[in-house]
Amino acid sequence: MIIGRVYGSIVSTHKLESLVGSKFMLVQYIENGKLTDKYLVAVDGVGAGIGEDVIITQGSGARMGMRDQNAPVDALIVGILDKKQA
Repeated sequence: MIIGRVYGSIVSTHKLESLVGSKFMLVQYIENGKLTDKYLVAVDGVGAGIGEDVIITQGSGARMGMRDQNAPVDALIVGILDKKQA
């Protein structure tokens, strides 16, 4: 699993039929509690918004979380992290 922050959305006017209706998000990695200069594109499975910290799964786990388990997905947002309460 990966922790990251949603940086923005990615618009795709053409995509495979198995990905129609999926929202693509650009996610910035968080390592040791700090943002890094690494990014990845993940399918949004939970309705995450820009600026939210999220949990991402990759590989076959990401594909299994899709409606069509044959969709070519390698990264899927599976959770939104709660903000710390002071």
